[in-house]
Amino acid sequence: MLDLIVRGGTLVTPEGVEQADLGVLEGQIVQMAPEIAEPARQEVLARGLHVLPGGVDVHVHFNEPGQAHWEGIETGSAALAVGGGTVFFDMPLNSLPCTLDAAAFDQKLSAMRAASCTDFALWGGLTPANLERLPELAERGVIGFKAFMCNSGLPEFPACDDATLYEGMRTAARLGLPVAVHAESEALTAHLTRTMRAKGQSWREYVASRPVFTELEAIGRALVLAHETGCKLHIVHISSGAGVALAAEAKARGVDVSLETCPHYLAFTEDDLERLGAVGKCAPPLRDAAEQERLWAELLKGSVDLIGSDHSPSPPELKQGSDFFALWGGIAGVQSTLSVMLEWGYFRRGLPLERIARLLAHQPAERFGLGHKGRLAVGCEADFVLVDLSQSHTLHPQDLRYRHALSPYLGQTFRGVVEGTWLRGEPVYWQGKIAKPSEVRLQTRKP
Repeated sequence: MLDLIVRGGTLVTPEGVEQADLGVLEGQIVQMAPEIAEPARQEVLARGLHVLPGGVDVHVHFNEPGQAHWEGIETGSAALAVGGGTVFFDMPLNSLPCTLDAAAFDQKLSAMRAASCTDFALWGGLTPANLERLPELAERGVIGFKAFMCNSGLPEFPACDDATLYEGMRTAARLGLPVAVHAESEALTAHLTRTMRAKGQSWREYVASRPVFTELEAIGRALVLAHETGCKLHIVHISSGAGVALAAEAKARGVDVSLETCPHYLAFTEDDLERLGAVGKCAPPLRDAAEQERLWAELLKGSVDLIGSDHSPSPPELKQGSDFFALWGGIAGVQSTLSVMLEWGYFRRGLPLERIARLLAHQPAERFGLGHKGRLAVGCEADFVLVDLSQSHTLHPQDLRYRHALSPYLGQTFRGVVEGTWLRGEPVYWQGKIAKPSEVRLQTRKP
């Protein structure tokens, strides 16, 4: 007897879209067929709904331990599940302590196991202060190492100079783990920040202090170092079409690099900051409409590998003030990633559902060695989301599962409604309620 059958849904698989039943036993997908005859302990009727693989968000900041009042694992993972996600990769900074050694990893792992309602992976940090700690982090099971090429804004997580990044990449290559980089030039952004702050403190001066070329310069250096060291490189939150094109060209030459962008770069332009204010502040910043169009063009032709939310919230008071430079820069968006890709991608630009599934689930899982995740396929874990594409919803503050009801997407109407999310065949979001599954698991890279 099967544990679960999802009946009559439209399955979004790597091969295409088909109406079929999906059978689950002991947390795995064991059958996909037009009609499954075997009995099951539970059935879910999914006729009229689309079944997509659960999202794998490789870039979130849930800020626990130490700063759960900013977000926290319980609320952050709940928001992920409501948005159709089943796995998140938590970044090593914004929590206290930062994940720079084995002891800090153990603290965060304990907090994750106690509070998360989805599976998770943990990034380790790469800074000038912890180069010798990378092997112990690898032994603990980090999914990779995160480095900043510019000021992170946090004194406990200093930026890497080129020598540190080079040595860190050499070590990461030996350990078989990727390095993720925040690619903005520290020298250029620091200089331009001083220049622009002398002229004003509005969002316009802030955007002008971090132009596209400061991103391109850092991406170029990271690509050279990755090529020289043989390191797997992951470039986070690429904000520009020019940045994607530069990295994609290097990939075509054989550099082992993956390219991530974020929903907010696809949904908003710098002109929206007039309306959004601080809830739209991020680094790199939102770009102009022409650059956003180039980013969409690169995504549509397949140059972007995956979408990560870069969910980085803060208490409301850190988003208040007249000096835009001084306000916390981070966008709360983990609950809306799938919604943005359906509305702006599927409905507005005709991006096929199987491409959306690849960007949000299949390719993130594949890149980071989680081959048992991210696909609707026999033998994979039964992580999936039910979506009603015939319905719409407008996002209101009371809909947000975040600790603080802040989001640039408030008031936006999205076509497509997440009806439920399952982790290994167990509902973690269903009928409007969050449920903690029998087990959540640390995800580590498989060769």
